[in-house]
Amino acid sequence: MSNLQNTGKNIFTIECEDIILREYMVEDLDDIHRITWEPEIYEFLLDWNVSKEQREDFLINYEIPENKQFLKAVSENGDIGHHYLRLGMISKETGKFIGWCCTGILDKLPPPNREIFYGISKEHSRKGYMTQAAKGLITYLFENTNVEELIAIAQVRNVPSNRVIQKCNFEFQNRIEIENKIFNYYKLRKN
Repeated sequence: MSNLQNTGKNIFTIECEDIILREYMVEDLDDIHRITWEPEIYEFLLDWNVSKEQREDFLINYEIPENKQFLKAVSENGDIGHHYLRLGMISKETGKFIGWCCTGILDKLPPPNREIFYGISKEHSRKGYMTQAAKGLITYLFENTNVEELIAIAQVRNVPSNRVIQKCNFEFQNRIEIENKIFNYYKLRKN
């Protein structure tokens, strides 16, 4: 399912049915920034709608280097610790960046707190791409890293995100409050 494509850049990818997940690249800046400002995204994702300059700083100085650290840890022994992996979602049909699917530590909750989180452009939602992406990342994590349990949260009123989480077989735990918002809190254990 996952591979390093021989593009000369050694870009990490996870192949899904209709999309490809691939590590963030500098060229993704405009697309990431545009999508984070779609109302459906900034309404539900905490702290994502920042200026383009701030997004560029995050991408170049944190997100891309953190991806390299994550992938290095996987190649060495699979112990990913607190590293993040941020993957762009690319449409196989158009080759366009349409969203993201990521994993990292949700420090607002006690361990184990490795979560998956995602977002997709409104024009590409409700096509099953998000579920494909989440399942692809979950499978990769359970097969290639030391991750034994994942969590996911979604605001109670974010019906599409809750549906994706449920389709990925996460089990509802309870409702939690983060930054004055109510979330459904889910867990998925490696089988």
